[in-house]
Amino acid sequence: MDGDGKNVSRRNFLTTGSLAASGAVVGASGAEAAAQDPEDGAQSDYALRTRALVSVLTRKNLVDPATMDAVVDFYENRVGPHVGARLVARSWLDADYRRRLLDDARAVARAEGVTGFQGTDLVAVANTPAVHNLVVCTLCSCYPWPLLGLPPAWYKDTAYRARAVADPRGVLREFGLELDDGVEVRVWDSTAEIRYLVIPERPAGTDGLSEDALAARVTRDSMVGAETLGAA
Repeated sequence: MDGDGKNVSRRNFLTTGSLAASGAVVGASGAEAAAQDPEDGAQSDYALRTRALVSVLTRKNLVDPATMDAVVDFYENRVGPHVGARLVARSWLDADYRRRLLDDARAVARAEGVTGFQGTDLVAVANTPAVHNLVVCTLCSCYPWPLLGLPPAWYKDTAYRARAVADPRGVLREFGLELDDGVEVRVWDSTAEIRYLVIPERPAGTDGLSEDALAARVTRDSMVGAETLGAA
């Protein structure tokens, strides 16, 4: 979503950029490049095959449906963008909480009961009118999954991993986000030891909204820096 609140498709970025970037970053598998555009709601051929495989394995008592349901519940309810959105919304409402989040995001996440950061640091960076932050993992797909869920396909794509560092403004422009020339773009490279969370700017027109209402406006991509949040 861009600053005007319009939906942004990253299909063109993935399909046109991957070939150009393939020589810049080594190690992306063919399957990784093919897994594009999870934002489409339709079930893919992979999803249908997976459902069929699960059905066969269940009938043969090789998998436990209850265990699989528990895994699904974990990723749908205990981790995901709604967790990160809650932290962002609270930082908009509570100046002291925002300061603590920026000083030591890992400690704040732990205090909130967020698990999954054992052995990994978490750093929060805030967007301002003068600074826009963008997160990438140039080596693979390191990502703060306890706060944002599973990474989108474009985040893992070779094109994004290569070009986000070399030409962040160009990447954001292709995502539909045109930043003013005076805005500094800072790119943060995630690793196995450190993950990043972008605190987007609070949208205009949201004064008086509750924490829950504000959290509902925060998107996964805005917490990576791939988009900004439009006015209410």
